[in-house]
Amino acid sequence: MADTAAHLVDRVLPQTPVRQWVLSLPFSLRYRLAYDARLTRDVLRLFVHRVFASMRRRARLRWPIDGPQCGAVTFVQRFGGALNLNVHFHTLVLDGVYDPRDGMRFRPLPPPDDGEVARVTRSIARAIARLLERRSLAPDADPDETDPVSRDEPLLAAISSASVRGRIAIGPRAGQAVSRFGDRVDADHLPVSRGERCARLGGVSVHANVAVPQRDRHRLERLCRYAARPPLAIERLSRLADGRLLYALRHRWRDGTTHVGFEPLELLEKLAALVPPPRFNLVRYHGVLAPAARHRARVVPSGSAPVPEDGSTHADSETKLARGGRSEPEDSLPGPRTRNYTWAELMRRVFEVDVLECPACQGPMRVLAAIHSPEATRAILDCLGLPSRAPPVSPPARDTPTDLAQGF
Repeated sequence: MADTAAHLVDRVLPQTPVRQWVLSLPFSLRYRLAYDARLTRDVLRLFVHRVFASMRRRARLRWPIDGPQCGAVTFVQRFGGALNLNVHFHTLVLDGVYDPRDGMRFRPLPPPDDGEVARVTRSIARAIARLLERRSLAPDADPDETDPVSRDEPLLAAISSASVRGRIAIGPRAGQAVSRFGDRVDADHLPVSRGERCARLGGVSVHANVAVPQRDRHRLERLCRYAARPPLAIERLSRLADGRLLYALRHRWRDGTTHVGFEPLELLEKLAALVPPPRFNLVRYHGVLAPAARHRARVVPSGSAPVPEDGSTHADSETKLARGGRSEPEDSLPGPRTRNYTWAELMRRVFEVDVLECPACQGPMRVLAAIHSPEATRAILDCLGLPSRAPPVSPPARDTPTDLAQGF
């Protein structure tokens, strides 16, 4: 998560305003997207194409631009807040367009209004309906043809379907709803607040109210971390006295639910449904940020094209980097990235803690040697009075075999 966010901010996302567009989909489509990589690709392509078309149309209404270029990075999230299977898209879109006839000058766009977001949502919903019709994925289609996972991998299909619906698929509680805790109320009669720049139509929901200003790179990195986060937050998981596991939600639900509970096997079931299929990319690039885009080198921070002083493109990050509105000198910039970020770099970046700072003189520490010989390691530990014997390894306990298909 931290490594991906740092890479995007340093090497991919230009210094432009960025808006997050989130697409949520109907329950029936979430199940199918969980294993159908081709359908996921096509739905995402429709979503990004409609958002880009809206931005190009608004740009042409303001400026005489011929062929405006857009860019975006999408995170495919497979999970909801309660560890349920919920395939949806977080797309970080450059909040403006590039003018290729004016040296790839970036022209920021004003925020879309509620009407524009609703228009994009209607277009996406119609396009998805047409796509499903072309793929013969209508509700009345033959399930053996449209759902090969149910035929070939019935257990995987069962836990995925149950995860989408918030139910348990295996074990003694098979078919029952996931246990909820909190001050439960009847949410059917509560007013629904959708907020600004949100629209919903036929289970298709679009949210576009989160935006990051041009120079706020710290906030942009936090947004990237949020979009790239893993499904399970260990600090929100606890164990009850009866052995059940309690998972705290990030936000209280409308019906008052604050926690969900699982038996240990039920939690493993939920986590298994969230594992993506092989070769299923969870981070994807679009427009001018795509790997083979014609103008990518002139836009991304590592580009070498000259840039105006107004920051219309991000090539000026070779000489300065805006962090929290402050420009840093050239010697503070990271060099060309030829490897992943080190553990110490990520600790400093995420927690603002320099683990390589000497506690005595506050100077930088460096690795003098890496000792791999067991004999030398044991001698050094004994000299320092530290334990030199590895902890004993015990064989796993023998449990009674559990029938995973029980109740299935």
